[in-house]
Parts: sequence; structure tokens; C-alpha cells
Amino acid sequence: MPISKDDYILRNFSKIQLKKWELYIITRIVHFLNDSEIEFVCQQFIKTRDGKRYLADLCFPSLKLYYEIDEAQHGSDQHKIKDEHRQREIIDATDFIEKRISIFDKNKNDRNINEINKEVDEFIAFVKKRKKQFISKGNFIPWDYETKFSPAPHLKRGYIDVKDNVVFSNHRDALGCFGYKKGHYQRAVWRIKGSNKEVWFPKLYRNNTWNNSLSNDFKKIIMKRNNNAKIKRRKKREFIVFAHYKDLLGQIVYKFLGEFHTSFKESDNYQHAFIRKKTKIYFKDFDV
Repeated sequence: MPISKDDYILRNFSKIQLKKWELYIITRIVHFLNDSEIEFVCQQFIKTRDGKRYLADLCFPSLKLYYEIDEAQHGSDQHKIKDEHRQREIIDATDFIEKRISIFDKNKNDRNINEINKEVDEFIAFVKKRKKQFISKGNFIPWDYETKFSPAPHLKRGYIDVKDNVVFSNHRDALGCFGYKKGHYQRAVWRIKGSNKEVWFPKLYRNNTWNNSLSNDFKKIIMKRNNNAKIKRRKKREFIVFAHYKDLLGQIVYKFLGEFHTSFKESDNYQHAFIRKKTKIYFKDFDV
């Protein structure tokens, strides 16, 4: 079961409790914003528009915005994601904007806290203004933590889209978008009734049986056996993919990555390749 919203907020702060400047600045932002409609995540893995992966200090997914806090001891590559972290939930932040604050001066000494406060407060004003802009354009989705993992809001609007960072806490809720009405479902693949498409819940990292991988641009999945054994050749398959991840609080989630089709050109007896064909799925295309 997902943790409560209160526990989610407290766990976010606990992740940065040993980083004095991050803790000070992030808690100041959250407290002065005082806006329960704006979702925030501390230490969020993201993929930027240039294809790089970073650990952002503070992220506002609904505002497509992230904030970096540069401390003197941090090297320029400090927050790059290493391969062993790829099972963590990653936000595709190609259309996000970045804001930064530097804690140190040109001599690598900490700046005066009043200067920091002034700059942080300017960022808070920017966040409030950005929310108003999103609302005016009809692009703001209020943070409803209780329905974050539910299929209901997605069914109501009629589609799921990769850019909305769609995640579910179990197979059943993801399958609920496609007409599934039974109890918990544990298998990795489920065929959608009246369709040639299947829902797939892959682990995109080495595990006991498979060594699957996701390309850096999120557009290709390679399926291999962990022991490099042959894989039976099959007909073309069309998968709607919800990848198995651990989020930064240790919860297992299933993240929507899009619709992937078999690429026979890149497949052989030892690997199957799947290429992303869609990032947005409309439920009206299925009998749900």
C-alpha cells in the first residue's frame, strides 16, 4: 500500500536531513509556498532534454520545474545518475525548466544567509507566478496524492500520457485503465480483451531471470535472458509498458513508458528489441 501524504512529505525531508543547506532552502520554499496543490519531490531522478540523467535537489512535476542547490563541495557531475540507480523512478523532464542557486561565493565560501533568503524568496515568487500561468492555460493539475496511483482520474480524462509521469502502485490498477476488474494480478504480461495489444510490466535491470534494459532516450527496450540463453522467436508483439521501479522513498511503482512494438531488425536469437511507437494512449481505442 502507498504511504500517506503526511508520511510522504516527512520522508522527503528526512532524505536531506544531513545536507544543511538543502534542508534549510527546501523547507523554506515548501513552508513559504504553503500550497498543498503543488507536488514536490526531493532528490528526484530526471532525464533532461539533452538526454542526461540527474538527481535534482527539488522538483515540481506539475509545474515542469526543478531547482538545483549548488554547494561548494559539489562537483559539476555530483548529481549524475549512475547505472546502478536506473531501477529508480525517472521523470522524463525534457520540457522542464531549471533554476539554480549557488550557496558559495567566488572564493568557495558560504554566502550570507540574508542573501540566500532573498534569492530563495525570489524563486518562491517565481513558482507562484508559474502556477498562475499554468492555471490560465488549463495546464495545471492540482496535487491529489490520494488518487496519484488510481486509474480513476486517467479514465475520466480518457488517456494516459508519458509526459504526465503516470505511475501505479500495482498491476491491477494499471490494468484497470484497460478494462481489468478482477483482483491482484501478478504476471508480467496481460492481453487486452478484443485487441492484439498486451500490457507488460518489465523489470528494466538485471534480475534473477532477465537482463532487460531501457535506452537513455526511453525509446528502446532490449530483452535478454540473464544467462545469455537463446530466446524463442515470436511474432510481432505490441506492448503497453509499465516499468517496474523503486521510487526514491523505496516504494515499488509501475511507470507508464509508452507503447512499444517488436523490432525484427534489431532482434535475434539472443535478444528481442522493442521500439517506442506511442507516448499517449487513448482508452476509446479499447473496449473498456
